[in-house]
Amino acid sequence: MKRKIAFISEHASPLAVLGGVDSGGQNVYVAEICKSLARLGYAIDIFTRKDTPELTQIVNWLPGIRVINVAAGPAANLPKECLLAHMDEFAASMLAFIGDSGIRYDLIHANFFMSGLVASNIKKLLKIPYVITFHALGKIRMIHQKEQDAFPPARLDIEQMIVGDADHIIAECPQDQQDLMEYYGADPSKITVIPCGFSSQEFYPHPKQHARARLGLPDDDLILLQLGRIVPRKGIDNVIRSLRYLKDIPRIKLLVVGGPADKPDFENDTEFKRLRSVAEEAGVAMSVEFTGRRDREQLKFYYQAADFFISTPWYEPFGITPLEAMACGTPVIGSDVGGIKYTVKDGESGFLVPPHDPQALAAAIRQGIACPEKYGMLCSNAIRRVNQFFTWEFVASEADRLYAKVAAEKYLQPAYLLKLKRKNTIRLKYSQSNATVYATH
Repeated sequence: MKRKIAFISEHASPLAVLGGVDSGGQNVYVAEICKSLARLGYAIDIFTRKDTPELTQIVNWLPGIRVINVAAGPAANLPKECLLAHMDEFAASMLAFIGDSGIRYDLIHANFFMSGLVASNIKKLLKIPYVITFHALGKIRMIHQKEQDAFPPARLDIEQMIVGDADHIIAECPQDQQDLMEYYGADPSKITVIPCGFSSQEFYPHPKQHARARLGLPDDDLILLQLGRIVPRKGIDNVIRSLRYLKDIPRIKLLVVGGPADKPDFENDTEFKRLRSVAEEAGVAMSVEFTGRRDREQLKFYYQAADFFISTPWYEPFGITPLEAMACGTPVIGSDVGGIKYTVKDGESGFLVPPHDPQALAAAIRQGIACPEKYGMLCSNAIRRVNQFFTWEFVASEADRLYAKVAAEKYLQPAYLLKLKRKNTIRLKYSQSNATVYATH
């Protein structure tokens, strides 16, 4: 019998087009971990908010995976900072779907604090245990964004409640685990570090010349790549300013890939407008190309074409794009923060630099191009590292073990055992990596 699990991802649907302000790593995480879990035998429903009128409630997405679009506010694209007020409706819609369909989920995996709030309410009513991946923590966000943080203050109290209420917490990297314990007082025994991953079917090494030919890029340029959401905290301005210290390098080009549309809107998009001004003020506008959003199947060509992938955010809960770049054989130069300092081995698969320091970034780029043999080693080590520690298959296997542990703990609760003993008998079977409960009623 297939194990049934519900994912909740209120603002990040696996069906969404990536690159917009609220479309990024969480969308990829939910999509890819569910694909790998389905191959392990799970039947998965992903609950997300209906954000366009044309969406049907049930989308049979892939074998073993359905996307359930539930009513939660207007069927329109809303910033995630405005969604908290609609989470009661989200929970009611999800409960109605469960009741109407008669499905019994073994476990819920919530993603982000609002999904955790929904999971907590469902747990109270249906006694379904839940685990949560926060993806970002409000207290850490406030440290870096301060008054620019548009989330309601209630976020912090909700996260604190979830830390105590969730059956288990998945931290995406050691820094995430440390932040949960330091800022939220989380019980370390309730936290398991399980990283994000990359898809080896999507991202893999390929000759640089072939990728550049496909994108119409010159063979002899030094190409730096910044790819992801176009928001201030990603530190794209830092990457642009670093070019000021590299003007003696001929034929250098920075590609900035991402955004809400296929072409950058420098008139109406505040961040694009700001970044173009940064490039002009630094005197490097001719070396910066803003491509706009690219479809996911095109991204590998950009990773493969680049000499270095650059990612210098102020903070980063994890960061999937560095993994994708390394999987394509492209070394990463990233901020020494959060998940990046976990995935990138400084001096081995890339370089780590302080955020907000364009001179340090420029120095790392110079170091990377100084020795062809060292550069080749960086490329080889990057491929080896991601395939050893960060495949989605590895992530799903770790999640599978955690789910089994949480499910077993639920069935071993005294109240649950007493209830079942009154009905009939219980037989428990354990193995080293799993615990399965057989109950006859």
